[in-house]
Amino acid sequence: MATGIFFREIELPEQKPYGDGVLFPVVLSPIINTTFTAESNVCAFKEAITDEKPWLESLLQERGVILFRGFPVTSPSDFNDVVEAFGFPEIVYAGGLAPRTKVIGRIYTANESPPEMKIPFHHEMSYLPDFPSKLFFFCEEEPGSGGETPIVLSHIVYEKMKEKQPEFVANLEEHGLKFITVTADEDHSSSFGGRGWKSAYMTDDKKVADERAEKLGTKLEWTENGVRIITGPVPAFRFDKETQQKTWFNNLATCNTRPTNGKIQDHDTYVELGNGDLVPDDAFKDLLKIMEEE
Repeated sequence: MATGIFFREIELPEQKPYGDGVLFPVVLSPIINTTFTAESNVCAFKEAITDEKPWLESLLQERGVILFRGFPVTSPSDFNDVVEAFGFPEIVYAGGLAPRTKVIGRIYTANESPPEMKIPFHHEMSYLPDFPSKLFFFCEEEPGSGGETPIVLSHIVYEKMKEKQPEFVANLEEHGLKFITVTADEDHSSSFGGRGWKSAYMTDDKKVADERAEKLGTKLEWTENGVRIITGPVPAFRFDKETQQKTWFNNLATCNTRPTNGKIQDHDTYVELGNGDLVPDDAFKDLLKIMEEE
């Protein structure tokens, strides 16, 4: 069990054991005799984060995800203070596909697609060279149903896909993935990837958008009604030097694997291998099954 000066590890029924019984994710609550109470403000939590940041970072590296449970964080402002306490550099959300609205400070809505729409497991902005190395999530108001944020250890996904689909994984290793997105001028909330190009590149000037897209390794092809965003080929896997593990690091599960009726639909992303080959249906189904099981 992991224990710091201010934090203690607890267990929840939803955790999943791996390897030698290590539970995922690690869940931290306040040490009983600390000053974290429902009545206290978030300052004590922030101070504890600052004091134990090296330990928390090592725990995050080892376990993949930390869930903080039982701390006095009740508003987006509190959440922003907690994020700031870690002192990580902020990444600019340029080139991302999901429509988001800034709430306060570093805090944005996670996604603005319809609540009944399930968002498959993916790595945030893995199709761009400048992707975030860490993400924070916070639930201000618990939904009546649904609303979960599933989390998956991506090195487990890689290992299981390599066992189940060795030829496909080898092709991915060699060729990478290419993403083709069709989008319009403005955001469209009917899709979890419905961000318009003006919002994605933070401009309404096509020339500026071209320049910003190029810096992200992306090409824009302008059409009568919008733009085709072409990214890649980009690597489908990432090697973690700290853990010495290869990880499934891509957004394949969120995309269509072939155009519908020969045409990519508006506000949709189609993915193919970097050499132009289609993603085999059986490999895609195995991927979704593995992710769902995990």
